[in-house]
Amino acid sequence: MASTLAILSSNRVDQRFGLLRATKRRALVCYITAGYPDIDQSLMLLRGLEAEGADVVEIGVPFSDPIADGPVIQESSQRALAAGMTLEKTLDLVARAKLNIPVVLFSYLNPLIAAGEDCLRRAARCGVDGVLVTDLPVGADADRERWLGESDLAFIRLVAPTTPIERMREISSHGSGFVYLISRLGVTGIQETISADLAPTVERLRRATSLPICVGFGISTAKQATAVAQLADGVVVGSALVQAAGRSITEALLLTASLRAALDSSVG
Repeated sequence: MASTLAILSSNRVDQRFGLLRATKRRALVCYITAGYPDIDQSLMLLRGLEAEGADVVEIGVPFSDPIADGPVIQESSQRALAAGMTLEKTLDLVARAKLNIPVVLFSYLNPLIAAGEDCLRRAARCGVDGVLVTDLPVGADADRERWLGESDLAFIRLVAPTTPIERMREISSHGSGFVYLISRLGVTGIQETISADLAPTVERLRRATSLPICVGFGISTAKQATAVAQLADGVVVGSALVQAAGRSITEALLLTASLRAALDSSVG
C-alpha cells in the first residue's frame, strides 16, 4: 500500500521512489554543482544524467562557506561563484533542463533566506521537486523548518551515522521524500571503502522511519554502489561525479552509466 500511495503522490520524489520500490530497483541519486564546469556544461550534464539512468538529481547551490563539503565540491562552488552563479541562475538552469526525473535543490540556509519567502514557490515552478538544507538540524529554527516543510517541495533531512534511534525518529518525522543517511562523519569526498558500521546504522534507521533511505558521502565506484545497494533504497554520488565533470562531461556520464548498471545488477 505504501508504494501505491507514493506512486499516486503529486510530488515526483514520492512517485519515483514508489516506482522503484514496486519494481525492486535502487535509486541512483546524482549530485552536481550548479554552474560547474560552466552553465552550458551544467545543462548538458543535467540532461545527460537523466539519459544515463539517474533517478534523482541533486543540484547544489554554490555557497561561499560550504562547511559540510570536501575539497572537490568546495572548489567547484568557488569556480561557479566566480563565474557569477547564483540561486536564481540555478533555478533558471533547472527550468531550461526540463528534466523528467525529480530535482532536489541542495543548499545551505543563507542563500534560501536571501532569496525571499517565495523562493520555494519559484523553485517549484522551475521544476524543483525537493529541498535539502545542509545546515538546518531539526529543532534549530522552528519557523524556517515550518516554511520548508509546508512548501510543495519534499523536505529531505540528513541523518548522521552516530545519531541515536530516537533522534532518527524525530528527524525523519520532520522530513519527506527520503532520508539522506551520511555514510561517515566529516565532509563530503571520495573514500576507498565503505564503513563497516553502515549496515547496523541502516538497520537502526529502518526501525525509525518508513521513508526511503539513501546513503551518501564518499561513494565513488560501481563496487561501492553495489555494496550500499544491498542495504539501502538508494545511493548518492557527488564528489566523484563533480570531479569527473571537471575533466569532461563525457567522463561524468560514463561514471553515471557504470553506477546505473551496477545498481541494476546488484538486486533483483
